[in-house]
Amino acid sequence: MRKSKAVQVKHLQIGGGAPVVIQSMTKTDTANVDETVAQIEEMVSAGCEIVRLAVPDNDAAIALKEIRKRVPDVPLVADIHFHYKLALLALEAGIDKLRLNPGNIGKHERIVEVVRAAQAQKVPIRIGVNGGSLEKDLLAKYGTATPEAMVESALRHIQILEDLGFTETIISLKASDVQRTVAAYRLLREKVDYPFHLGVTEAGTAFGGTIKSSIGLGILLHEGIGDTIRVSLAAEPQEEVRVAWEIVKSLGLRTRGVTVVACPTCGRLDVDNFVEIVTEIERRLAHVEEPLHLSIMGCAVNGPGEAHDSQLGVTFGRGVGMIFKDGVPMRKVAGENIVDAFVMETEKLLAEIASKRETVVPDDTRELVTIK
Repeated sequence: MRKSKAVQVKHLQIGGGAPVVIQSMTKTDTANVDETVAQIEEMVSAGCEIVRLAVPDNDAAIALKEIRKRVPDVPLVADIHFHYKLALLALEAGIDKLRLNPGNIGKHERIVEVVRAAQAQKVPIRIGVNGGSLEKDLLAKYGTATPEAMVESALRHIQILEDLGFTETIISLKASDVQRTVAAYRLLREKVDYPFHLGVTEAGTAFGGTIKSSIGLGILLHEGIGDTIRVSLAAEPQEEVRVAWEIVKSLGLRTRGVTVVACPTCGRLDVDNFVEIVTEIERRLAHVEEPLHLSIMGCAVNGPGEAHDSQLGVTFGRGVGMIFKDGVPMRKVAGENIVDAFVMETEKLLAEIASKRETVVPDDTRELVTIK
């Protein structure tokens, strides 16, 4: 496990042994406050813990103040390229983190002005090295955007900040392919102790990008590298968040929401619309934040065993579903009614879990409190 220093982003700790934090980025025009706030709320509902916004111009920078007012509790990151005044406006608006490369914002005095403003507000900076936009001299030196070139670029930007006494820094090294991304993070791991923000940039569509991101981020996280992640997809940000959560859940790093174990189906399948059933159950339980392990199995071969390892499960036999709770059979339900019945049983289970968390304080106030 890589040891990284702790960096605070609003109420969240990045690095220093904290759980891996899930990020995504809005895809609206930031200047359109209503659409941007609506998307932020959807992202947070899906489990996004830090939201990044593109700030390409003055209109976007000015909109940040109103966005900040409407989502006061959400950690916001301003994504800045080249324009130091936009960084200053973002800081004035009350954002919680800057994403910029200090070597790309012009004269030294401009860098100093931004860094001093960030220091005054205790706002960290993420240095975001991207394989597609490296400095020209590094491309000439290495011939292409190699992992070594990406690391050298990162170290340059780090040095600029360190020379100004700024160390509240997070680093990312993103390429559009798994091999370079993994190699770059592995190289930098030996050189600095700053927290790492992981991502395979421009990974692709929801299908291909999910695979590339899962492999790249999965390798690094399994090696103990990475403190916060963003899955970059040509898809809605909520889908990025959903994939990110599945990655960290599959590695046992975080728990949130429903984990569904579903059989891949075969010739033993005893229900006609199994895929539709699984998909609909997942959709109707997507809002659940409580970690739950559910199993949905298409026949009696593996069903009872999987149900035994789940809090709630169903296995099918000739069009009839048997619902299990903690491995114990509860009741049979006709196949056409299984979605409603299973969702209802899940909601009852959630209510039971919630009630167990409550206890009466043994004092004169006798108030009901929640044990977290």
